[in-house]
Amino acid sequence: MVTVLILLAAVGILVWGFIRARPDGKLGMYAWLQSVVLMVPWLAFFGLFTFGIYLNIAWVLTLVVLSTGIYIYLGRQLRALAEAAPRPTVVETVATATVESSGDAAEPEGDSGEAAEGKTEPKIPPVIPPEDLAEIESIFGVDTFFRTETVPYRLGVFFKGNLRGEPEATVKALTAQLENRFDDRYRLFLINGPEDRPAVIVLPSEMDPKPATVPQRILVVALAISTFITSLETGALLKDFSLFDNPQRWTEVLPTALSVMAILGVHEIGHWWQANRHNIKLGLPFTLPAWQIGSFGALTRFESILPNRSVLFDIAFAGPAAGGLLSLAMLIVGLMLSHPGSPYQLPVEFFQESVLVGALARTVLGDTLQTVDFVDVDPLVLMGWLGLVITALNVMPAGKLDGGRIVQAIYGRKTLGRTTAVTLVVLTLIALANPLALYWAALILFLQRGDERPCIDDLSEPDDARAALALLILFLMLATLLPLTPSLAGRLGIG
Repeated sequence: MVTVLILLAAVGILVWGFIRARPDGKLGMYAWLQSVVLMVPWLAFFGLFTFGIYLNIAWVLTLVVLSTGIYIYLGRQLRALAEAAPRPTVVETVATATVESSGDAAEPEGDSGEAAEGKTEPKIPPVIPPEDLAEIESIFGVDTFFRTETVPYRLGVFFKGNLRGEPEATVKALTAQLENRFDDRYRLFLINGPEDRPAVIVLPSEMDPKPATVPQRILVVALAISTFITSLETGALLKDFSLFDNPQRWTEVLPTALSVMAILGVHEIGHWWQANRHNIKLGLPFTLPAWQIGSFGALTRFESILPNRSVLFDIAFAGPAAGGLLSLAMLIVGLMLSHPGSPYQLPVEFFQESVLVGALARTVLGDTLQTVDFVDVDPLVLMGWLGLVITALNVMPAGKLDGGRIVQAIYGRKTLGRTTAVTLVVLTLIALANPLALYWAALILFLQRGDERPCIDDLSEPDDARAALALLILFLMLATLLPLTPSLAGRLGIG
């Protein structure tokens, strides 16, 4: 049943991607086909498995190789079409907050070059009037950002030049001058340009992030209800029955659902706490239901422009830190309360599924893990374990997940692009053993694989303390999701 639902969800995501790609013409369709090609081997594998047909690893690898070849071919066709069409610019990437950004934008061509070649002006006039553009050019100076070239676009204006001061001080000075001349009409961004050199983009304030619409708010409520239902079903699975077949037993699994919702709530409170501290507005969380673990977490949009990468880190880190600490506390207290006769019985081998949980269980339960085949545990153990898994999935270094935002804040957009690709490949391989990994990979691929829009000061790096916290939470993510090897489990005395 779960596999069928995952297949339906994957097909639904593909259909939704097709609808989104159609307005972009051939470019959009080729990009959509690349996504389809990546998912077809796994859809075929699990689809046939649902009907009792099992493909061995040789066939799976053959499908993967074929899909990779087709993916490369489609990529070449896509690049050929892109060369024939106008290239997307850095300005457009910032203004529209696209869901995918490679971090290596092509260098835009200036209007002066087009005039020299006798090309006509673009049909769509620049959004910034010439008189405003001249005024904006006057804010630059030799002690802040020495402008060398101005490139107007239909969405804003791009300035090449040389950074003469510290990024933070330069942004403050330029923003103050821009506000003195235009009040709140324009936004200024200091970014790493297409040549890995500092550049400035100015956009109209109308392109700021927009608040959630009424349909989006309705979707938030619907997803929250769905997540509560799947959390109830998770509790039923832990008790070895189906809630849909035994709805009268809902009171037995209510604590599980409330625990999952509490962990999600504390996670979001962490985000909101830091967002309010930095005067950043966050959108409502879109919770993601999941049958086996209750929820995959939540997707949260920024509804404000971020001032710098340190703020991006603080908000992204606070959520998983809060949810993770609560989950860890539940796990440890549950282990301490566990005793013979506790409500749940787990095979000892179950504690080998996580390095972190196995090590904590060995520390608290001691030699019990060596002397019995089944361990009686308190319900808090399972609730805390579920919370740690949900938190760890959101700390994966991919796209707009909390982990992706943390990587972008500390290491930059290019590094995030690489870690996103690696994460998707790893999830695809794990899908051979756990179909939920395919569902999570599809959600990242279609909803969260892009990076966040640049901050106003996108050059200044966070301090060493934040970098250390980033490494710590990424390490804990791996320790939660990675299983113990049999040899290591034996040395630890687990099983």
